[in-house]
Amino acid sequence: MNLLSAWAQTIDALGDAAWLVDGASAHVLAANAAAVELLGLPLERLLGCNAAHLIATPEDLAFWDEVRAGHDQWLQSDTVLVHASGRLVKVSRRVRLLDPAQRCFLVTVQDRTEAQRRCDERESLVAELRATLESTGDGILVTDLAGRITAFNRRFAQLWGVPEELLTQRNDEAVYDWMRRSVREPEAYQRRLAVIQEATLMQAHERIELLSGRVLERVTQPQSCHGRPNGRVWAFRDRTELETASQRINTLSTTDGLTGLFNRRQLGETLAESMRQAHRASGTLALLILDLDRFKQINDSLGHEIGDRVLLDTAERLKSCLRQGDFVARIGGDQFALVVQRVDHRGAEAAAQRVLEAISRPCSVDGLQFTMTCSVGVALFPTDGEDGDELVRHAETAMQRAKQGGRAGFRFHQPHHDADLRQRMRLDHAMRQALASNRFRLKYQPQLDLRSGAVIGAEALIRWRDPELGEVSPGEFIPVAEDTGFIVAIGDWVLQQAVRQAARWRNEGLVMPVSVNVSALQFQQADFIDRVAAVLSDNELPGSLLELELTESILVHDADEALARLSQLSQLGVRLAIDDFGTGYSSLSYLKRFPIERLKIDRSFIEGIPQNDSDAGIVRAIVQMSAALGMKVIAEGVETEPQRNFLVEVGCDQFQGFLYAPALDALSFDERVRGRPRGGAKPQLSLVAR
Repeated sequence: MNLLSAWAQTIDALGDAAWLVDGASAHVLAANAAAVELLGLPLERLLGCNAAHLIATPEDLAFWDEVRAGHDQWLQSDTVLVHASGRLVKVSRRVRLLDPAQRCFLVTVQDRTEAQRRCDERESLVAELRATLESTGDGILVTDLAGRITAFNRRFAQLWGVPEELLTQRNDEAVYDWMRRSVREPEAYQRRLAVIQEATLMQAHERIELLSGRVLERVTQPQSCHGRPNGRVWAFRDRTELETASQRINTLSTTDGLTGLFNRRQLGETLAESMRQAHRASGTLALLILDLDRFKQINDSLGHEIGDRVLLDTAERLKSCLRQGDFVARIGGDQFALVVQRVDHRGAEAAAQRVLEAISRPCSVDGLQFTMTCSVGVALFPTDGEDGDELVRHAETAMQRAKQGGRAGFRFHQPHHDADLRQRMRLDHAMRQALASNRFRLKYQPQLDLRSGAVIGAEALIRWRDPELGEVSPGEFIPVAEDTGFIVAIGDWVLQQAVRQAARWRNEGLVMPVSVNVSALQFQQADFIDRVAAVLSDNELPGSLLELELTESILVHDADEALARLSQLSQLGVRLAIDDFGTGYSSLSYLKRFPIERLKIDRSFIEGIPQNDSDAGIVRAIVQMSAALGMKVIAEGVETEPQRNFLVEVGCDQFQGFLYAPALDALSFDERVRGRPRGGAKPQLSLVAR
C-alpha cells in the first residue's frame, strides 16, 4: 500500500467531508463519502477535479493559485460552497499541508447549516426578548442567583425613578440602595427582599408603596435552565391609577351617584345586618319599596335634567320620613326602599302613609307646579321573609300590585299571590315544552248559515292536554302566553296548522273557510303580514279561505297602523272579523274605516236571550248596526232552539255553538259536515250533549 492509499483510507474514517489535493496541479486525489454527500457530486467526478472549483470563493481561488506556484501555506475560515443542486451551503473549511515531500494537501469541511440556523434563532430570540422587554408596560429586572443585575428595561427605570447614570455604570449596589430609599416602609421591604432571595424557587406577589405616592405591584418568578434555578425575574406594574379608581368604585358601589343614598348593593348588606340584629332581639322590621307613578312622563316631557331634580327632591322627602335607626336607599331609576326598624303591621302602615303624604306634596321645578304620587309595597320581617332577597322580592311584588290597583297607594305582601305567580311560571314552562313536543292540537267548530243550516266555515280552536297538568283550558294558558309574549309563537303554530288543514280539505273536495284568532301582540309583529302571505303560499290556499278574527283593542291601539295592516291583508284576499264584539271599546268611526267583513257577537250576550231584555236589546242593536255597515254577523255560543229562533227573527246571519256541534277534531268535522256516507243528505240541526 503506497502513502496516498493510506491517506485515502484515513480520510474515509473522518466524520467531516474531506478530500486530498495534489499541490502541483490542485487536482483532487481522493475524497471520502461525506464529501460526496456534501458536494452532491459522484466520486468519479470529484477525482481529478480542480480543487478551486469545489469551493470557488475568491479566497479559495487565490489560495490554490499560490499552492500551484509552489508556496506551501494553510487556510482556515468560514465560507460557502455551492451544492450540485445549486443551493448554497454554509461551511467551515480548513486546508493543511499533509505531506511536504509529495506536496499533498488535506481539505476538511464541516457543514455549518444547522449550527448557523441555531445561531440565527438565538439572535432572533434575543432580539424578540429585548423588544418584548421594552414594549411591555411592566418594569422588568433580571438578576442571577447572586443578585447581580443581568437585564432590565427602560420602564423599570421610569417606575422607580432610577437615574440613568446608575444603570449605565452597572453599579448594582447603588441601584438597590436607590430602590430601598424609594419605598415608604424600607425595613419591611428589605426583610421581604431577603426572604425571597434566600428561597431560590419562591414565587411572590406583593404591593409596594413608594414615597412618590406611586403604588407598584411586584411579581417575582425564579428563572431556571435545564431544571436548575439560575436567577430571578422581577416584574413591576404601576397600580396607582387602578387603586385610585378602586377607591372611587368602592364609594360608588355603596352609594347612589345622583342622590348620595345607599344603592341596591348597600341596601342588601345593611338590610341583612338589620335582620340579624332584629332576630337576636326577637324584634321586627318593615321593608317599604316605592316606585314613583308615571315618572317616565317627567323625563319624556320635561327632560332628564328635571327628572334628576325630582329624584333629588324625592330623596330629601323620604329622609324626612325616617326615624332614628331607619335608612333609605335608591335601588333603581325611580325606585326607592326604606327600612323601618322595630315596627309591626300597624307601624309599617303608618310609615307607608307618611311616605305617600310626603311624596304627594306639590312639586315646583323652574316655576312649574305639579304633583307626584307613588306606589308602595310592604314586607315584614320575619313573617314575610327570613332573608334579605326574599324580603325585597316580596316587597317589590306588593308594590307591583299597588300599581295594578290604581297607583298612589300601598299594599302588603300576600303569600297566596306568590303562589299564583309560581303557578303561572310553571304553566309558562309547561306551555313552551308543549309546543316543542307537539302536544297542542286544533279542533274546529262549525259555523252555519242561520237560514239554510249549511256549514259555511270553521273556527280553529287550540286545545292542550299536558301529561302532568291534564286538560288545560285556553282560558288558563292563553292569558299567561299573552303576558310572556309566547302568544306569538302559539299564534304562528295555530295559523300554520289551520291553513294546512283548510288546504287538505280543499284538495279532498271540501271547500271550507277557516277562522283563526289573532292576538294583539301577534298582529303588531313587524313581519306578521309576510307570515300570513308565506303560509298561504306554502299551502297553495286562496286568501278567501282564511279569516282572521281580531279584537277591538287591536283596532284602537294605533288606528292608522292597524288600517295599513288590515288593507294589506285584504289585498291578500284574507277575510277579517272582529271577535267578541261588544265587550271592548266599540267605535263606529273605526268600523267604517276598516275592511271588516264580519262581527262576532260575544257568547255573554247570547246566554240570556231571548228572556233577558238587556241582552236581547244589545244583540238586536249589533245586528242592525252591522246591516247598516254592510257586515255579516255571527253569534257564538248558541246552544238552544229559542236562541236560534230569536237570532233568525232579528236578522242575524250566522251562528256557531253546541246547538249544532262542539269543536271537533279534523276527521270528525269532515264526517259531520259531509254526513255518513260522504255525499249523503245534509245533516239537520240537532242538540248535542256537552
